[in-house]
Amino acid sequence: MAVMSHPIIAAGAYLAADDTKTSAILPKLPEVIIGALGFLLLLWLLQKFAYPMFEKTYAERTAAIEGGIERAEKAQAEASAALAQYQAALADARGEAAAIRAEAQSERARIVEEARAEAQAAAEAVHARAATQLAADRASAQAELSREVGRIALDLASRVVGESLTDDRRARATVDRFIGELDAQAPAGEAVR
Repeated sequence: MAVMSHPIIAAGAYLAADDTKTSAILPKLPEVIIGALGFLLLLWLLQKFAYPMFEKTYAERTAAIEGGIERAEKAQAEASAALAQYQAALADARGEAAAIRAEAQSERARIVEEARAEAQAAAEAVHARAATQLAADRASAQAELSREVGRIALDLASRVVGESLTDDRRARATVDRFIGELDAQAPAGEAVR
């Protein structure tokens, strides 16, 4: 019983029992014809319906891949062009910035030079006004000093001579002579006048 349950042994027993009609290696002719017709029908159905769908899908995928490659190449070219344009704009901006810096430095130098010139002119004007004022003050002081010295000289001369020196011409001559003597006695650079 155990021998009969195994399918290979059962097939072998069946074939051994039916040795007269068929061979163990060769199939039966109706099975071969039905198998061949089924295979041809399957081949025709595949060629009629499945292969065109496969070809269509393959063509679509090929087109999509080629289109994707073309789009990628186009995007790459656009990116390269944009990068070149960006780099050119950046170089222009750097050149502009350098020109602006140079212009600002020259403007700064010009402003500093103008301020220096204005300060120099103002200092010279102040110096000139001070020199003029000093000369005027000096002349005023000399005139005052000459009058005072003249008055003192006349008083002294009147006392020494013993006569009144009220005559303007005589007084003037005496004062001038006295101042001349003072100038001659004064060290160099310290003249009364």
